Amino acid sequence: MTIVTDASDTAQAAADTGIQAFLVTFIIRRFDPEVDAEPRWVDYDVELYSTDRVLDALHKIKWEVDGSLSFRRSCAHGICGSDAMRINGRNRLACKTLIKDLDISKPIYVEAIKGLPLEKDLIVDMEPFFASYREVQPFLIANSTPPKDKERIQSIADREIFDDTTKCILCAACTSSCPVFWTDGQYFGPAAIVNAHRFIFDSRDDAADVRLDILNDKEGVWRCRTTFNCTEACPRGIEVTKAIAEVKQAVLRGRS
Repeated sequence: MTIVTDASDTAQAAADTGIQAFLVTFIIRRFDPEVDAEPRWVDYDVELYSTDRVLDALHKIKWEVDGSLSFRRSCAHGICGSDAMRINGRNRLACKTLIKDLDISKPIYVEAIKGLPLEKDLIVDMEPFFASYREVQPFLIANSTPPKDKERIQSIADREIFDDTTKCILCAACTSSCPVFWTDGQYFGPAAIVNAHRFIFDSRDDAADVRLDILNDKEGVWRCRTTFNCTEACPRGIEVTKAIAEVKQAVLRGRS
C-alpha cells in the first residue's frame, strides 16, 4: 500500500526558498488492536526537505494523509522523550532525527520500540518501564535536617560525580535497546539503574545502601551484559554502560 501526499504546497515552498524537496518513502509498522491480528507494514511517500525531521514526516502523514496513524510526541525538542521509536532499526527520538542524516535513497523504516507491550502503531505501554523506575526510589532521601532557611550544600566536585545521569529524560530508548530487557521481563533495565545511580552517588542522599540492595537482586545490575546498546541509543549522550559499571562497583564495596 503506497499513499502519496499532495506535494503542490511543498513544491511551491521549495521553489520560493530555493531549497530542494525530496520524495521520501516511509515504511511504518502499523497495528490497530481493534482490527489487526498482527502488525502490518504500510508505505507512505512524502515530500520533505533535508532539514526536516522524522517527526515532521510523521506529522505530515497524520495531518495530510492518514489521520489514523498513532504516535506520541510533546515538546518536539528532545526534552520530553515521548517520541522514542525505532528508525531504520535503531532507537532514536523522532524529533532529533534529521532526514539529511538518513539514506533517503532507500525506504525509512519506523516502528515502535521493543520490549514493551504494543498498544497501537508506534505507541507502547510504558507502565512496566516506569514500574522499574519507581522501584529504585528515584528521589532524594535525607535523614538529616538542613539548617533553618538553608539549602543542603553540595560542592561542585560532589555534583560532578553524578552529573551525567541527571540528564535522563525517561524516553526508554536505552532500556528498549537492551537484549536482556527484550527477553527478561523482570530486568530493571538501564534507565532505572541510571536513575538509581543519580541518587546513589549524591552526597546529600542517605539511602544509597537501600538502592544498592535493590540492584543487587538477580534482576538488577548483574543482568547487564555490557553490550553498549544502551549507551549508543541514549539521545542525551549519557554514558549508560559506564554508570551501570559504577553501580556494580558500588554494590561490591559500598558507596564511596
